[in-house]
Amino acid sequence: MADDKNELVFAPLGGLGEIGMNAALYGFGPKDRRKWILVDLGVAFGGPDLPGIDLILPDISFVEKIRKDLLALVITHAHEDHVGAIADLWPRLRCPVYATRFAAGLLEARRLSEPGAPKVDMTIVAQGSTFEIGPFSIEYVPMSHSIPESNALAIRTPLGTVLHSGDWKLDATPVVGLPTDEARLRAIGAEGVLALISDSTNIIRDGESPSEAEVARTLRGLIGKAAGRVVVTTFASNVARLRSVAEAAQAAGRSVVVAGRAMDRAIQVARECGYLEGIPPFLPAHAYRNLTRDRLVVLATGSQGEPRAALARIGANEHPDIKLDSSDTVIFSSRTIPGNERGVNEIVNGLVLQGVEVITDRDGLVHASGHPRRGEVAKLYDWIRPQIAIPAHGEPLHLAEHAKLARAKGVPNVFTARNGDMVLLAPGQPGVIDEVPHGRLYKDGDVVLARDDDAVRVRRGLAASGVISIGIALNAKGDIAGDPDVVIAGLPARTRDGKPMDALVDRSIFETLDTLPRGARRNADSVSTAVERAVRNNVRSAWGKRPLVHVLVMEI
Repeated sequence: MADDKNELVFAPLGGLGEIGMNAALYGFGPKDRRKWILVDLGVAFGGPDLPGIDLILPDISFVEKIRKDLLALVITHAHEDHVGAIADLWPRLRCPVYATRFAAGLLEARRLSEPGAPKVDMTIVAQGSTFEIGPFSIEYVPMSHSIPESNALAIRTPLGTVLHSGDWKLDATPVVGLPTDEARLRAIGAEGVLALISDSTNIIRDGESPSEAEVARTLRGLIGKAAGRVVVTTFASNVARLRSVAEAAQAAGRSVVVAGRAMDRAIQVARECGYLEGIPPFLPAHAYRNLTRDRLVVLATGSQGEPRAALARIGANEHPDIKLDSSDTVIFSSRTIPGNERGVNEIVNGLVLQGVEVITDRDGLVHASGHPRRGEVAKLYDWIRPQIAIPAHGEPLHLAEHAKLARAKGVPNVFTARNGDMVLLAPGQPGVIDEVPHGRLYKDGDVVLARDDDAVRVRRGLAASGVISIGIALNAKGDIAGDPDVVIAGLPARTRDGKPMDALVDRSIFETLDTLPRGARRNADSVSTAVERAVRNNVRSAWGKRPLVHVLVMEI
């Protein structure tokens, strides 16, 4: 690779300008013959603006275009916002996948629980190891995070080294897994680092994140003094938190019951990897009824208000096995992700109505973020001393604040890149040189839709203003045969004047048919268009909203 035309470029497809959906390309070589690696392939989560959409995936049309030159997909860690799109999008790429044992185990456990999910052949990479692929030499550098085996990637090329931080924090006592390898990071910095591309999630918070060991002490105190049952909800993949809860339960003479399939999967993989060594087996949810209230702790999924998770059913008093009452305690050992507040609040209110004491991070140190605060990011810059900084993994505010910090730390070249930017890192003056296709895909049930798919647009309309479906039968002369078939869904029963909505619709249909010339009434398209327009306009005048109106005209 001694070609004078070689370039090293960075092209994010997700995660810059948003939190989640992480996916980033690195390319090396002449412009028309670059070889690529893809780092992570994650999801974001749908909100109320996307009714029926569960997951948001990065648009990988550009990756498909350069697929023959894609050498690998390299996974930093196993959180859904870094690996959640693999099952749906990897079949379009069919490239080698590199991951640690824990990440590979979680992906395989998830595949086995989802019929039809593809079998992805993965190469297991140990933390601290290095492997070569094409012009890239990639080192997995251990980083503390809220999941085992999180890594930064030291990506070495003939034109320089890029440190891609992944998700991380500084935690000397992470309870499970390796701490951030300060010595190795300092050594990499001493070698010389061309670019640092790093996590911005908590950049607007001063200081440093608390340790998992501090959270463990808080949980031990709360569980130890609880009089009744204790339910702890957290992210299923936070194995350190699961271990801390289990150890607190042991100290209090309590057994641990697990409620939630995602948590079952994480526990299975954590045991296989040795992260729950010395912890007694957890009990299934149906064992709950056999334990006295002062002898159990429940680990439950649903910390983000997911409607189908165990905690939502407990909060609604609808769980088949787990019932709570006064003197019981629920601990949210998590922080609510922006956008999930409504679902979480609904669960909390349901628990309060049952007389349950609810403890959140507002009440004590029951959660520690897995992302670095400003003080930790500043330390990383001191260790790495990059020539280029590109803030990643954050919304525009986070990226802008991170960029300010990087400039204050003396980084010569700082870029607030966005998804789709192709950034030249070397040689010469770094900067944005091109834009690659990018965007979002929507996971709708088991189907992946383009962002501009009509189904999403129509569903937004349905959510806002309902639908009226009308079936009309006309004979060869254009006369109506029988009464129209009308179905109204999502509209109020009465207009603002208190008149029946269905009567307004019926009147609109018949008046339109009566005023249409006979020739037009023999044309199904003309009848459909006229009735649709009349019904929509009349309903709008009487209600203030325009529903979706579908008209089917049958000629008999």
